[in-house]
Amino acid sequence: MEECLFCRIINKEVGCDILEERPLAIAFRDVNPQAPVHIIVLPKEHISSLRELDTNRCDVLSEIFSLINDLAVSEGIAQSGYRVVTNVGEEAGQAIDHLHFHLLGGRFMMWPPG
Repeated sequence: MEECLFCRIINKEVGCDILEERPLAIAFRDVNPQAPVHIIVLPKEHISSLRELDTNRCDVLSEIFSLINDLAVSEGIAQSGYRVVTNVGEEAGQAIDHLHFHLLGGRFMMWPPG
């Protein structure tokens, strides 16, 4: 099976604006931002979606959410507020079959989304 786009970014085969890399996670700016701050945060390990997570991968989620919190501070949105979103499956809007989280901020968010 051909590697997904996010795996290719992780392997530095596709360029992007990488903000931070940690042993288990990586973060980069979304190429089609939906807010002034729109960052993609994902595990370096290919995990298709939340459906594949189990208690053996708590370290991956811990690192991802620690990175999200640090990015919210460095991007200046920690105090004003931000949204973290993941889509699971086609009907939810998951376009790339690799678990990832959208960090969105820098504008007022409406509810309900989509």
